[in-house]
Amino acid sequence: MSITYFEKERIFKLDTPNTSYMIGLVDEENFVGHIYYGKRLAGHEAGYLMRTQEPPFVPSKNNRERCSFYDCFPFEYPTGGLGDYRDSCFSLRTANGNVGSSLSYVSHKIYGGKPALEGLPATFGEADTCDTLELICEDKHAGIEYVLIYTAFKDTDAITRSVRIRNIGNEPFYLTKVYSACIDMDNKDFDMITLHGSWARERHIQRKTLGFGMQGATSFRGKSSHQNHPFLALVTKNTTQETGEVYAMNFVYSGNFCAQAEVSQFDSVRMAMGIHTENFCWKLECGKSFQAPEVVMVYSATGLDGMTTAFHRLYKKHLIRGEYKDKKRPILINNWEATYFNFDTEKLLSIAREASKLGIEMLVMDDGWFGKRNSDNCALGDWYVNEDKLQGGLKYLVDEVNKLGMKFGIWFEPEMISPDSDLYREHPDWAIAIPGRKATESRQQYVLDLSRPEIVDYVYERVASVLRSANIEYVKWDMNRELTDLGSYCLPADRQGELYHRYVLAVYELQDRLTKEFPHLLLENCSGGGARFDPGMLYFSPQIWCSDDADAIERLSIQEGTALIYPLSTMGAHVADCPNHTVGRVTPFETRGIVALAGTFGYELDVTKIPQADRDMIPEQVAMYHKYNDLVRQGDYYRIASYSENHQYDCWEVVSEDKKEALVTYVQVLNRPNFKSRRIYLKELDANKLYRIEGEEAVYSGELLMYAGLQVPNPWGDFQARLIHLIEA
Repeated sequence: MSITYFEKERIFKLDTPNTSYMIGLVDEENFVGHIYYGKRLAGHEAGYLMRTQEPPFVPSKNNRERCSFYDCFPFEYPTGGLGDYRDSCFSLRTANGNVGSSLSYVSHKIYGGKPALEGLPATFGEADTCDTLELICEDKHAGIEYVLIYTAFKDTDAITRSVRIRNIGNEPFYLTKVYSACIDMDNKDFDMITLHGSWARERHIQRKTLGFGMQGATSFRGKSSHQNHPFLALVTKNTTQETGEVYAMNFVYSGNFCAQAEVSQFDSVRMAMGIHTENFCWKLECGKSFQAPEVVMVYSATGLDGMTTAFHRLYKKHLIRGEYKDKKRPILINNWEATYFNFDTEKLLSIAREASKLGIEMLVMDDGWFGKRNSDNCALGDWYVNEDKLQGGLKYLVDEVNKLGMKFGIWFEPEMISPDSDLYREHPDWAIAIPGRKATESRQQYVLDLSRPEIVDYVYERVASVLRSANIEYVKWDMNRELTDLGSYCLPADRQGELYHRYVLAVYELQDRLTKEFPHLLLENCSGGGARFDPGMLYFSPQIWCSDDADAIERLSIQEGTALIYPLSTMGAHVADCPNHTVGRVTPFETRGIVALAGTFGYELDVTKIPQADRDMIPEQVAMYHKYNDLVRQGDYYRIASYSENHQYDCWEVVSEDKKEALVTYVQVLNRPNFKSRRIYLKELDANKLYRIEGEEAVYSGELLMYAGLQVPNPWGDFQARLIHLIEA
C-alpha cells in the first residue's frame, strides 16, 4: 500500500510516485504532528524533525511551558484557544460560550480506495489507484471527534485532505471555523503564488515574497470569485517552470474560501486552506457530523511544470466524470455576442444554417429565450419559453436545428430571481434578504435562497421540464452576481450563519440531480465568465467558461493562469468577433482560432455577418480542432514562455503520453524591428527519438529540440500565431 503505519516510531508515511508525506504521534497526550512533505524517501525515521527533544519539550516533560509548546509545535491540524497563537484550522463556541479546543489521536484506519464526501464534490479512486488514511482524534472535554482524512494517489503526485467533525457530547455546539488542511513547516525563503483578477481578466498569476505575518487569497462573495482563486503555492526562490520546490493547495469547493500562509516569529510557515470564516457559524447537534470540503495538495521538486502535471493528471483521471470525461466536445456556436437579446427563431436558424455548412456542430441559445426577458433587468426565475420570440416553440426550434445535423444547447441562470418577475411577485420571500432592510441589487437581480428545500425543488423542476421538452444536449449554467444581504426567512436565528455553506451544498445537489437524470448532457458551468472556475464545479461539468473576455490577447494571461492548475480540456474558449466586444481590439481570425484551440473550442459571433475571408477560414479551423483535439485534451501541458512576463510573446506545448507527438503554440503579441527569429526550448520530448515538423523535411532529435532549441521565424505584424506540430520521424 502507499500508506504505512510504523508502530514503533508512531509515524504514518504516505507515498505518491515521487513524494512522501509523514505524520507523527507525540507524547502521552497523542499530539498529531507534521513531520515531512517533499521528495519521496525510502526511510521513515524522521520524527526528530518535530523538535520534541528541544526546549520547550513536550508537556509531559515540561508542562510549565505548555503554551510555548503549543505556539511552536508543527501541528497536523491545529485548533485554537489554548496557546497556539498562529491562526488555527478549527474553532468552536460551546453552549456556555467557551471557545478552546484540542485534538488527540485515538485510532486510525488504512484502506484501499477513496470514500465519497457526503454532499460534496471530491476526487475519487479505487484501491488500485489510491489508498486512504483516517486519523480518528477527539477532544473529550468539548465532546468533539475529528476524523482527519488523507488519500495518497499512486498514479500522480497528489494527496487530498479533508476533515469530518462529529459532536460526541451531550449538548450542541457551534462551529465557527473548520479549515480542511494545514502544513506546518520551516520557511525555505519562500515566494507565494496566487491567482488574482476581476471580471474579464480572471486568474492572472501573482508572485511575491512571503513575509512575516498572514498573507494569501480569500473570497467571501458566496463563490470562488473573479477576484481571487482557491489556490496557493509556496515556492523556493530559485523556482522556475522546470526547477525548484513547490508546495501547492487547491480547494475542491465553489463558495467562500481562505487560502493563507503565515510566517511565525520562529520563521516557520503555516499554510492552510478552508471555508472562510466570514458569516460562518454551523450549529452541530449531538450525534451529527459536519464534513469539510477537500483540499488537493501537490509537492513538486521539478518546478511549476511538475506541479501543473500533477494537478492536470489528478483532475483528468480522478475528478472529472461523465460521458465527456475522455471525449471530444462538439464545436459550438453561441449567439450571445451575435445577437444579445435581439433574436427570434428565424435569426437563430439563419445562424445555424450557415454554421452547419462550415462544420460547426452545435447551436447554443443564450440569455433571452424565457419569460419577458428582452433585457437583463427582468424575468429571471420565469423559466418558461417566450413563444413570441421562439415562434412554434422550443421543440420546433430544436428539431429544425437537429435536421441540419447540429446539436442544440441552452443557457440558464437558475440560482437567480429578478425583482421584476412573476416568480418574485408570487414569492418575494424566496430571495436572500435581510428582513426590513432595502435589498442590494446587482445586475438588477437577487439570489434565490437555496437553503430552502422547496426552492431547490422548484428550480430543479423548472430546468428539468425545459430539458425534457426537447432534444437539448448541452446546458450553460450561469451565475452572474455575488451573494449579499445574508438572511433567510426560514433559517432560525442560531442557524443564519449556515446560509453561505447551505447555498453551495444546494448548488451541488441541483447539478448532481441534473447530471443523474440527464447523463448524456454536456454541462458547462459559468459565473459571469470565470468567477466559479474551481475543482468543485469540475466534478459536475467537464468544462467551465473561462472568461467573458474572449479577446485572443487578453486570453493569453487568463488561460496561462488557468492552465497552471486545470487541464486544457476544462477551459471554455471561443473564437469571438472583432473589434472584440470587451476591449475593442482587432486580431487576426487565424490567431483567434489558434488561441481558442487551447481549450474546448467554439465560436461567439454572428457567422452570417463576419467577413467572407473569416467565414472561409472556419472549415480550416474546424479541421484543425478535429486533428489536434485528442492531443490537446489528453496530452501533458508545458509552459515555454509567458507573455505576462516578457510582454512580447507567448508559447506553450502539449506532448502526447507516448512522446511520439507534440503541438507547440507560438503567439507573437508585439513585433520587433530587425529580429530574424526567436529560439524556443521544447520540453519533455524523448531525447532519443527523431522528430519532424509537419510540412517540413528537416528531422531533429528530441535532445536537440530540448537543449539546443528550435528557431521560430519572426512573423510580420502584431498578434500573429503559429502552430508547430512535431511527429516522430
